[in-house]
Amino acid sequence: MTETVAGDSLYDIAIIGGGVVGCAVFRACVLAGARTVLLEKSGDLLEGASKANSAILHTGFDATPDTLEASCVQRGYALYRELCVDMNLSVVETGAMVVAWTEDDLAQFPKIIEKAARNGVTVRRLDARETREREPALAGDVRGAVLVEGEHLIDPWSAPMAYARQAILNGGTLIRQARVERGVRREGVWHLDIAGRPAMQTRTVINCAGNYGDLVEAIARPSPFRITPRKGQFVVFDKTAHDLFRTIILPVPTALTKGVVVTRTVFGNVLVGPTAEPQEEREFPTVDHDNLEALRKAAFRIIPALREHDVTTTYAGLRPATQFSDYQIEALKTEGWITVGGIRSTGLTGALGIAEHVVTLYRDRFADPAPLENVALPQMPNLVDELPRPWMQPERGPIACHCERVTEKEIETALKDEVLPTGTLGGLRRRTRCMMGRCQGFYCTRRVMELAKAHLPGLVTPIGENQRGDGRDV
Repeated sequence: MTETVAGDSLYDIAIIGGGVVGCAVFRACVLAGARTVLLEKSGDLLEGASKANSAILHTGFDATPDTLEASCVQRGYALYRELCVDMNLSVVETGAMVVAWTEDDLAQFPKIIEKAARNGVTVRRLDARETREREPALAGDVRGAVLVEGEHLIDPWSAPMAYARQAILNGGTLIRQARVERGVRREGVWHLDIAGRPAMQTRTVINCAGNYGDLVEAIARPSPFRITPRKGQFVVFDKTAHDLFRTIILPVPTALTKGVVVTRTVFGNVLVGPTAEPQEEREFPTVDHDNLEALRKAAFRIIPALREHDVTTTYAGLRPATQFSDYQIEALKTEGWITVGGIRSTGLTGALGIAEHVVTLYRDRFADPAPLENVALPQMPNLVDELPRPWMQPERGPIACHCERVTEKEIETALKDEVLPTGTLGGLRRRTRCMMGRCQGFYCTRRVMELAKAHLPGLVTPIGENQRGDGRDV
């Protein structure tokens, strides 16, 4: 159920943080048989680090072997491939190439291939001719590549929404606008103070708070890690560039970052990024001209034909980096607490593997409930251009967003959803693609606001009305 909970309810598990990892853990805990509530401080899910990523389903070929991250990414990849068909989630099969431009890059290939083998991922080395044959649009001085056929593209928002939806359909509770401010543990029960709401009681807390993970951790103990958000800026090229190439183009990675990726998106654009910039601000990533211009130049260097295509938009996201290279996941038995921190750029792929690991910790340290039977499966609406979409249907009704071909019915369905209704305008965009196209909402915003105003009170001000309500523009 969503948004309804009695103040004196006692949960088995309270999860703090509704990003992709929190949603996956929510699903896993509910299906494991635990009475679970997900607490999200914002008005909708995926409002933090999870709203901005490169949307790649990773094999884990380049993860540090024998780490928790490597095992969770590999397991998450396998679990996603198992359940995506049942939930109508996308996988656009593209493969990826780690591309070499210099002799130094080529010298790294044996290490990349060896690491992939240690991670159980089969890769193949291509010479310059084979690389150009696969992707003719690459710059002519390409020296070779390592082909990773299992790397693919997915919809980065429908997947975590599906995890949360399945949890709710099977008895889980979601509470949005529920910022946990403090907590105290008495006689084996956590009493969590939530801003503007009754205190929440739970036997176990799972910290999935992303960029606020170290601050939330301080509720239970002095945090053993510190979050220093790592900003990643992205450039999005117009849909006219989509057919220039198909394979995800990866750079030879460094110790700090996987580097600048050039990839298509499942929504029909071309994405370039991210940068890797540490910052103290945890919530508001900014973009700047110099870094964005550097991304454009990097894209032109890799695929020269991109010079002929316009940039649709730019954006930035924050990854919850810590001083440690691996995930920070730990069960504190005496505190009734599980820490899930430091989940950086691999969180989208690793989420299901992380969730499975967390449930194992819960069963080992706290309780062993009976798994649910007759589990309900959600069916997610398709947002991917590679598959049929509602606008293609003869009885589609009016289109609200012409750039992204989003129908009014899709927007209304997201707003009126009885299981997981949209809570913010950003949430509406992530559920439908509205206002995300070439015009960035310039033409469709008015109609979208008209459709949304009854469902998002306080968030949508009808255009042309002022605070006095007399109908005159100010």
